[in-house]
Amino acid sequence: MKTKEITEKKMMGKSTRAGLLVVIVAIITLEATSLIQYYYSQRGIKQEASLRAQSELRSAENEIMGIVDQAEGAVRNSLWVAEWCLDNPDSLVRVPQRVVENNPVVVGSTIALVPGYSKKHPLYAPYATRNSETGEIQTLSLATDDYDYPSQEWFTKPLELHDGYWSEPYYDEGGGNILMTTFSMPVMDRNGKVAAILTADISLQWLTELMGSIEVYPNAFSTVVSRNGQIMVCPVESLVMNKNVLQFAAESSDSDALSSINEAMLSGQEGEMEVRYKGEENRIYFAPVERTGWSLSIVVPEKEMFAGVRKVGRLVTILQLLGVVMIVIILRVIAKNQMKYKKLATQKELIQNELRIGHEIQMSMIPKTFPAFPERTDLDFAATLIPAKEVGGDLYDFYIRDEKLFFCIGDVSGKGVPAALVMSVTQSLFRAISAHETNPSKIVISMNNSMSENNESNMFITFFCGILDLTTGLLRYCNAGHNPPMLNTEKLPVLPNFPLGVMPGMVFQEQETRLGYDDTLFLYTDGLTEAENASSEQFGEERMEAFLGTKRNAQALLDAMQEAVDCFVSDAPQSDDLTVLVIHYMAHPATEQQERHLILHNDIQQIPQLAEFVETIAEEKQLDQSLAMSLNLALEEAVTNVILYAYPKGADGLVDVEAILKPHSLEFIITDSGVPFDPTAVPEADVTLSADERPIGGLGIYLVNKLMDELHYQRIDDKNVLSMKKNI
Repeated sequence: MKTKEITEKKMMGKSTRAGLLVVIVAIITLEATSLIQYYYSQRGIKQEASLRAQSELRSAENEIMGIVDQAEGAVRNSLWVAEWCLDNPDSLVRVPQRVVENNPVVVGSTIALVPGYSKKHPLYAPYATRNSETGEIQTLSLATDDYDYPSQEWFTKPLELHDGYWSEPYYDEGGGNILMTTFSMPVMDRNGKVAAILTADISLQWLTELMGSIEVYPNAFSTVVSRNGQIMVCPVESLVMNKNVLQFAAESSDSDALSSINEAMLSGQEGEMEVRYKGEENRIYFAPVERTGWSLSIVVPEKEMFAGVRKVGRLVTILQLLGVVMIVIILRVIAKNQMKYKKLATQKELIQNELRIGHEIQMSMIPKTFPAFPERTDLDFAATLIPAKEVGGDLYDFYIRDEKLFFCIGDVSGKGVPAALVMSVTQSLFRAISAHETNPSKIVISMNNSMSENNESNMFITFFCGILDLTTGLLRYCNAGHNPPMLNTEKLPVLPNFPLGVMPGMVFQEQETRLGYDDTLFLYTDGLTEAENASSEQFGEERMEAFLGTKRNAQALLDAMQEAVDCFVSDAPQSDDLTVLVIHYMAHPATEQQERHLILHNDIQQIPQLAEFVETIAEEKQLDQSLAMSLNLALEEAVTNVILYAYPKGADGLVDVEAILKPHSLEFIITDSGVPFDPTAVPEADVTLSADERPIGGLGIYLVNKLMDELHYQRIDDKNVLSMKKNI
């Protein structure tokens, strides 16, 4: 009996020890699993926080660069005006006023003369600023005893660098009286000497609001420091513009930790660091803002970052006591699913965010403000672009230059991000090439050659390019495999040609027609006619053509067409990008136009032929003698300038003089192949000065300006093209 009890006790002991061992092993296994889960959860959260912070920093940087680009563009685009006005310093006051008037982001602007440059104004710095309450432009002077502008950073740095410069943030008590930063550039006179500094001030209030809107975690916060370490944005208001980060680090007990992050930010680096401050771990994400020298950062306390994980850890510990085996199984499943979900969620969020940004960028590239030209009564516009995905490959564009409407529509093969990239390249090429070309076929040929090079993806673009002369109604166009546009209710005759990007060296033929009053040109992509309903039936050309001619207003026609497509498609998903461009021509074109030509050699002895040429035109148009003499004088000044200076001495060159005779105007176009020269850029001669005081040159173009109503210069195909128009 005792032997049996002893045996049972031994067996029970073994069983207990085995069970205990199993429990211990299970606990160890579960604990190890918990630790692994905790480790990977931490890493996943760090990655998620890093992605979120980087995304927010990129978004903030893009918004900041948008403001920076506008301010820089305002200054750069006004340099030529400032250079033009240097000969008359009293007129310089209009330059900063123009900068503020035309650029909402600019709160103030000044043009400050270099001391001693002007004898009349030893110190001269008119400052224009926008009243924050009324919006009116106010002008004051910075050339005061209390405000020594020649010693200001915004003035001295551009002089030193001979380039644009963003100043350190400062509170401007002499001008805008707000916290601001200034972009300034040197203004050069005709001798290449720095004459003045032109500036654009932007308020930093928007920067505080922008950084305050960033929400990575509830208790996370954002900062901005300048290139010299000045604190520009910080949740502790007492530090803003009162502390330098280097000074702040030196006064802190954690100076070593703060110094490392300060060094990285002030050197313009991008990245993230773990910093221990006042006994707590923080993760800091930082990135520079190019050209300004600023550095953005987001500070996230790690205890908040991992608060959720720690709470789960305590819950897991309680569950361990309730059932080791079940806890192990459940935790393993939870850990696996949780990691997978977090990874997928992070990837999905990142992709959606990138696609959203891509959609916004793509939509910002196309004109979408209608009426597009509210000051014009001869055009009525409407357009829409609806991508099938977040981003798409359709495009349209239009603008007016020299009384000609340049427009295009295109459809990239494929969809999504690759098509969107090709779309942006296509639109950029159209803008760049058409800016100096008025022949549709040459525009299309140049675009095709550029897009065919290194086209490894083999993507192509159907494209239609048109140029409408708004005066005569003449439409010149070139089609590259695109759907024929509709002119009123009939298809516009088009040559098919190949799409863009198929191969370089392709020949694209140009066509032309003439629009009359109240004609409507309807351009579209195949996303309109191939829109499918739930039964896979297409909208088709017949349904489209049924709506043409029913509406005269461009927007009404577009709305009716879009409503018809939506009704037809109903709940079926959109299968392709859909783009429509409607151009309603409402001018009475002047078709009674004649042309005359005269070709001269660059020989001053041939000038008398010019007088005969003008006299013949005057007789034909029945002009009075005084007007004929004025035309002859203006034309003689312009042509003489070409003969004397366009070609090298001893070289033979031609001067092509074309006269376009219209019912109510005469236009003379002078073309030569000489050295590039823009006579309209020559400063206007001051006729109030005596002959001895007045600088040499400029009087001829002054006379031409006074005698003619319009004067334009272009450099086209390596030729100087000067257009002079006289209304009669």
